[in-house]
Amino acid sequence: MNVLLVYAHPEPRSLNGSLRDFSINRLEEAGHVVQVSDLYTMNWKAVLDANDSTVHEAGARFDPAADSKHAFEHGLQSADIEREQDKLRWADTVILQFPLWWFSMPAILKGWVERVYAYGFGYGVGEHSDVRWGDRYGEGTLAGKRAMLVVTAGGWESHYGPRGINGPIDDLLFPIHHGVLYYPGFDVLPPFVLYRTGRMDSERFARTCAELGKRLDDLGKTQPIAFRPQNAGAYEIPALTLRPDVATDQVGFAVHVA
Repeated sequence: MNVLLVYAHPEPRSLNGSLRDFSINRLEEAGHVVQVSDLYTMNWKAVLDANDSTVHEAGARFDPAADSKHAFEHGLQSADIEREQDKLRWADTVILQFPLWWFSMPAILKGWVERVYAYGFGYGVGEHSDVRWGDRYGEGTLAGKRAMLVVTAGGWESHYGPRGINGPIDDLLFPIHHGVLYYPGFDVLPPFVLYRTGRMDSERFARTCAELGKRLDDLGKTQPIAFRPQNAGAYEIPALTLRPDVATDQVGFAVHVA
């Protein structure tokens, strides 16, 4: 299996750095081929702007979607974007590893998504009509690939429980799971979340590695989150709302999981 690990933490000697190294070794020992996009080490440019195209008329109005589409279609994307897109095409499975900062991913990783998911690559794909609204949410350019989050959090697991003060972890990660990953077609695996990271000793680290190792061993057979595909009949098009007879007793993010 080809595995792309997109890693976002500024300190290589951190807990995240140790888990990254463990994951690479575990995957390679199992015979997988691993590529790593270490965003801080790469000094990844996080800002989406006119410079993402190699040809942009000075003083011209920047249109993020239109300029992204033009650059993608005409081979005018900056080299760093093209390299990351090639890695995504190559990968069978993508792992995004990051600390949970302010209830989301670090800005550098969000910037990776914004720049690499160009119009025509990550979105704007497929027919848009009254009967079909694009190839997305279960379809798209990355369909057939798997993805998993490895997330570290400083708070207690109870803080992220169904009644926890921070909100349920599944809700906090929903924009990433459903939007960043499922939208362009990934089969999204349940996340590996490590809580209370400030309380880590050698014994707990060994247990953590054992648990993470099991998840990595099972990458190819873990059941994905059962998100509802957009174009399989559950949603009314073009309104893109669930049919009245689907999940009638549910509201919120949970309605989009079968």
